[in-house]
Order: sequence, then structure tokens, then C-alpha cells
Amino acid sequence: MSDRLQELTVFVRAAEGGSFSKAARELGLSQPSVSRIIGELEARLGVKLLLRTTRRITVTDAGALFLTRAREVLADIEDAEDAARGVDSLRGTIRIAMPIIYGTRQVIPRLPVFLAAHPLLRAELSVVDERQDLVAEGADIAIRLGPLGDSAFGARKLETLPRLLVAAPSYLAARGTPKTPADLASHDCIFGPGLFGRATWSFTRNGTETSVDVRGRIHTDSGPGVFASVLAGLGIAMTSPVMANPEIMSGTLMPLLKSYRLAPIEVHAVFPGGPRPSTKVRALVEYLVTELKQAG
Repeated sequence: MSDRLQELTVFVRAAEGGSFSKAARELGLSQPSVSRIIGELEARLGVKLLLRTTRRITVTDAGALFLTRAREVLADIEDAEDAARGVDSLRGTIRIAMPIIYGTRQVIPRLPVFLAAHPLLRAELSVVDERQDLVAEGADIAIRLGPLGDSAFGARKLETLPRLLVAAPSYLAARGTPKTPADLASHDCIFGPGLFGRATWSFTRNGTETSVDVRGRIHTDSGPGVFASVLAGLGIAMTSPVMANPEIMSGTLMPLLKSYRLAPIEVHAVFPGGPRPSTKVRALVEYLVTELKQAG
């Protein structure tokens, strides 16, 4: 049975990393050993799981199906071990995917305390704004901003973020400060990832909703791109106070239309494997919910 588990572990790490040499380094094996283990697994199953090229390896259709089940088996074993040891003895690796600005300002600064409480636990961080496929990327947990849509994954709300508009003093000096949402029609707006790139922005004031079609010359697929653009004076951007607070406090960004309310945005932790996450994911989510609630 231990040989079967080693096969699953080697296969999963090779498939996720796209490299035998990377899997070998992570698992403390030689590259020939990894190649031999995968070859023996394929021979025993009678199917090709991985296709080798000179640059990387890719997963076959059969390999993709096997990868999903192999991950589930390994996760169940790890969860059972964690449950036996107790939450105070979490170990192994937790893989977290998160958007750049929210992740670097809200999640990563809170990880030291969590990891200090679980010294045998390691974290692999994927910090990108593009929404990743949790199964394809092998993530244990992903932080999502905005609507989740239909999903077979489990989810837990972490917090609700208010939103606001900001601009650099240099932009406002050159173009003027909008006094009402309608004024935005004559300004350059910056379009970013997710909900921040909509062409119609809606505001509420005294129970009355106002929508305005906005335009702009700057489109970016990342949060840092939005911040760099607005700080450069290229236009007006939509963000949240918690993410722009350092720049607002320093005066490098100015909040706009403060008497008007933009619809807030929800933040969720999403995890594969159904509504009940693994012990380590459960521990991290509970920690983040508590920390973010106290910060709010």
C-alpha cells in the first residue's frame, strides 16, 4: 500500500509541476526514480497518464481523470492524519491562490501568526489576478472577489468590502474633481480585472440609484496595473478602502464622490472537494474570518 501511495504522490506532483525534475526536488528523489515510478504506474494501469516533451510534461485525458481521484485520495489521507493529530499539529503543504492586491494587503500579512501556530505546515502561494481552476492548479483554497457563479466547490464568506473611487491629485488638478456621478462621463476611468472593469458604474444616494456609462483609455488585467495607472494620474479607478487605505492616508490618492455609495463586493474562500474542506483549509478559513472581522 505504501508503494501505491508513493505512486500517487509522485504522479500528482509531476502532473501539477509539469516536470519530473521539479517533482524529484520537492519529494527528495532522483529524477530517474520519478520517471521509473511513473512508468511503473502507467504499466500497471495499462494507460498513458503523462506525455513527455523536451520542455515539459502534459497530462493525457486519462491522466486528468486519474489526477482528480489521486488528489482526493491523498487529501483524504492527509485529512485523516490531521484529524488524528488534532488541529494544533497540522503539517504538510497548503496551496493558496489569491488576487494580487487583496492577497498582498489582506491575506499574506496575516499568515505569520497562523504559520507560527502550525510550525509543520508550509504554504505555497499563487498570487495572480486571473481566476485559476482549483483542480487544474492543485490549489487547496482560493480567495475570490465578487460573485462566485455556479460552482461545485465549497465556499465561505470572509468579508464584505465597500468600494469607492480614487484619483491622483495630479489627475484632479489637470481634469477637475467630479461632483456627481454624471460628471464621470467626461473623465478617463481605469478598467481593471473582474468587477472593476464594467463600463457602467452605479451609485446610491438617499435611496436613489444613479448609473453612468464611463469610458477610459486604460485597461489592465491586474490590480497592481490599476494602482500604477491611477497613481500615474491616468484616470479614476474603482477600488476598496481597505486596499487603497495606505495611498489615501499618504495623500497620493484622493477618494471621490464620498456621499455616493457603490455596491460592496463580497470576498469568499473557495475550496474543492465539496462543502466540507480539509482540516488545514478549515483552520485557515476560520482564522481569516476571525482576523478580518476584528480588523473591520
